[in-house]
Amino acid sequence: MSETFDLAVIGLGAMGSAALSFAAARGVKAIGIEAHYPAHALSSSHGDSRLIRLGYFEDPSYVPLLQRAYENWRRLEARLRADILTVTGVLQIGSPDSKIVSGTRASCDLHGLAHEILDPEAMARRYPAFVLDEDEIGLLDPQGGYIRPEAAVMGYLKLAAEEGAALHFGEKVTAIEPDDAGVTVVSDTGRYRAKKVIVATGAWVAELVPQLVPYAVPIRQVVAWYQPQDGFVAQPQRMPCFIRDNREGGSFFGFPAIGIDGVKIGRHAHFREPIDPKLPNPPVNDADTALLDDFARRRLPLAAWQRARATTCRYTMLPSEDFLLDFMPGAANVVVSSACSGHGFKFTSVIGEILSDLALDGGSRLPTGLFSFERHFGAGAAG
Repeated sequence: MSETFDLAVIGLGAMGSAALSFAAARGVKAIGIEAHYPAHALSSSHGDSRLIRLGYFEDPSYVPLLQRAYENWRRLEARLRADILTVTGVLQIGSPDSKIVSGTRASCDLHGLAHEILDPEAMARRYPAFVLDEDEIGLLDPQGGYIRPEAAVMGYLKLAAEEGAALHFGEKVTAIEPDDAGVTVVSDTGRYRAKKVIVATGAWVAELVPQLVPYAVPIRQVVAWYQPQDGFVAQPQRMPCFIRDNREGGSFFGFPAIGIDGVKIGRHAHFREPIDPKLPNPPVNDADTALLDDFARRRLPLAAWQRARATTCRYTMLPSEDFLLDFMPGAANVVVSSACSGHGFKFTSVIGEILSDLALDGGSRLPTGLFSFERHFGAGAAG
């Protein structure tokens, strides 16, 4: 006879580990099942840093979730007695009418968030790492910074285990079979029964949620680290994290020298190349490094002088690039999380809370209207 749980969380990356921790803290009998090992390199939850910012250019309605995320990150730090979130400020750089700058300004104005506008002369004085064009400005979000992803995932797993959750690693779930009484979870080594299930399998989500097969597309992402020519300008006190509109070249993001490898740079969604999630990440190639080296040379000549290393990871993109946090169509006991689209890690601490609420309470007091199947795929998605 299969073992029975109140909740099974499938996938223990960022969102799954947080959801399991929040649920276990409520005293339910919970199990988390992960096909690989914690914070593994095939996931989207590794690489030593992820941006966090309050003035959200993508959509101002994300801001209340971010405010809750900040609260939850600080609670996690207090429980672990560890540093997870570091505030450096985040600079949004571009022309005043670019989406990154104008959208951030709109979010700040709507929600009364502190921010500062810096012209090229002010940027050169305060932040000499950055080279701006004459028509560009910087918008500083002083509460922005970075999250340490491995520490966050491992921290949530630690707390989940301390609250009594069962953790199974190296076990791949091959099927979920919902019925009126619950869900049968089938893995390559066993079977389990759960009253509710959360599917948070990242790049592999469509394997268990067939409605997402055409939509949840994993793509290849590349980031590189650079040693500075002038180590002074690349220090976190003088070089905030940044997002930059590079006009027709897309948008780039980066971090100051917060580790031995130096300044980290990437382009959002890179070349948007689909990958097979079942295969290892494709290696870095000359086109990848040429793209990032050119940006570093032109935009950060003092801070990103010599490439130290580069690596590939993966985004899982939905067409709108918004999150999906909803019940599986036709299965009210299965909650689906496809929550990154290349900008989700900063929300981990609040998405975990939302997923736990959805599974255990059937809803959340936090705003989730943007993230439904219906909004993503139309009214027919609910049936």
